[in-house]
Amino acid sequence: MQLPPPLRALRSRNYRLFVSGQLVSLIGTWMQTVAQSWLIYRFTGSAALLGLTGFASQFPVFVLAPLGGVVADRWHRQHVLIATQSIMMVLALILAALTLSGYVQAWHVFLLASLLGVTNAFDIPARQAFLVEMVDHGDIVNAVALNSSMLNGARIVGPAVAGIVVAAVGEGWCFLLNAISYVAVIGALLLMHVRPRVGLHAPVSAWASVVEGFTYSWHTRSVRALLLLLGLVSLMGMPYTVLMPIIADRILHGGPHAYGLLLSASGVGALVGAAVLTMRRHIEGLNHWVALSAISFGVVLITFSFSHALWLSTLLLVPAGFFMMIEMASSNTLIQSTVPDRLRGRVMAVYSMMFMGMAPIGALGAGMLAAPLGAPATVALGGAICIAGGLTFAAALPRQPGRLRRLIVTQQAAAGAPPDEATQLQE
Repeated sequence: MQLPPPLRALRSRNYRLFVSGQLVSLIGTWMQTVAQSWLIYRFTGSAALLGLTGFASQFPVFVLAPLGGVVADRWHRQHVLIATQSIMMVLALILAALTLSGYVQAWHVFLLASLLGVTNAFDIPARQAFLVEMVDHGDIVNAVALNSSMLNGARIVGPAVAGIVVAAVGEGWCFLLNAISYVAVIGALLLMHVRPRVGLHAPVSAWASVVEGFTYSWHTRSVRALLLLLGLVSLMGMPYTVLMPIIADRILHGGPHAYGLLLSASGVGALVGAAVLTMRRHIEGLNHWVALSAISFGVVLITFSFSHALWLSTLLLVPAGFFMMIEMASSNTLIQSTVPDRLRGRVMAVYSMMFMGMAPIGALGAGMLAAPLGAPATVALGGAICIAGGLTFAAALPRQPGRLRRLIVTQQAAAGAPPDEATQLQE
């Protein structure tokens, strides 16, 4: 199947099914995310409770993702995803029923958000690791970039639609539409033809498997540096999204439409960033992109914190989304290209801990800081720390010439080197 280079990963039938199903489902997910935050804000008007909601939905990923990584490495990832997506659909249906019936309370939202976080702890490592099973090894860079494009295409459409639906008929319909959207991704997973993986049930204990994943991630210096920077950006930079309802309402004097517009603007920038990555055929130089994008993301956040105009804030969130996507997707690509397949689920679980698991801690902290400092000052502080992290990462790059390249070349040649070979690559 002849496709333009930016779409080359779509040559795989399984990946085409995955993209089509996930795109529909992710639009629904973003609709629920926006509606859920607005529901809590409408109930309470509290920055701290907004942070607590984000904490409840994502902190389980930080705690349970290592176990999710073991499951992803020991069980068929396709089957794991069918189970997790089905559970998510049920949770969305329950939230929709409670909201549409008028019985929903804040604690219902916290509880269901926590259960969704538990499910995500198993879904995210399996989904990230499953990505490479659907495409040829040479298409991994493109598949990760296209996956990011799909996520951010949904991030543009979902919040915009949610703002309209919430204003017109209320949050409950967003939750119901999200529940229905899971039918697409579950159907796509059922239609895939995936070759069975061998050696799934390792003789070692689950705890030993978890330790092996952490050991590889920590002792492989390039992977460790990427994960630490990713965790810092997620902890200090990403919480600006949690404070967005307050910024939209109290600083910019808008409502749910303004909230949806701001999130969509960030999504536009992220989509452009992902599109830029689809044009790349190799990973050479991506580590420099990671450093520069973290620094630039911090600069844009500080500038955004001073804005009191909706049009300017909307424009500023476009580069914020762009640089955030470049940093996170480039890190994902570099790690996916490095890790042996037998460890992929566990290493991507550590990636999930840094990407999603640190965000709720940051969300909780941002919610608490926003009360005494104000939302703009809290966003600016996070931006300053992202700049410091990016500069530290950049300063370390000259001391590691060629290491990442040698590691990746060896991994591609070995296609899953045994433990002793992998150990030789750790530094």
